[in-house]
Amino acid sequence: MNLYDAQGDPAARLRQRKHALLRGLKIPPDALPGSLALTHSRCGKPTCRCAGGEGHPSWSLTFMADGKKHVERIPDEWVEQVRPLVEQGREFKDAIAEVFAANAQLLALWRRQSTKKRRKKT
Repeated sequence: MNLYDAQGDPAARLRQRKHALLRGLKIPPDALPGSLALTHSRCGKPTCRCAGGEGHPSWSLTFMADGKKHVERIPDEWVEQVRPLVEQGREFKDAIAEVFAANAQLLALWRRQSTKKRRKKT
């Protein structure tokens, strides 16, 4: 099986898109997976100001690793450094997904074309 056997303009456009994505694809060395979120929680002290309000703010990075969900608390002073690294990770993940989608579309196109060729021979 060779995905490059798919013929025609749709296949050429898919291959061009895929190769353009791959040329621009560089793994950001410090990219982070997941999402950065601000949450509010109450500390449980009945006399604390958070008891009647929305709670104490805290930042966290939520991500999947080894099939498990992980949540890491991020200090307020780190947020401005961590946010762009999470965005880099998201952009990289999106680019990989586009390459995978192009490969899947090429496979589907090749499969349709090879099925048509077999039908014509019989």
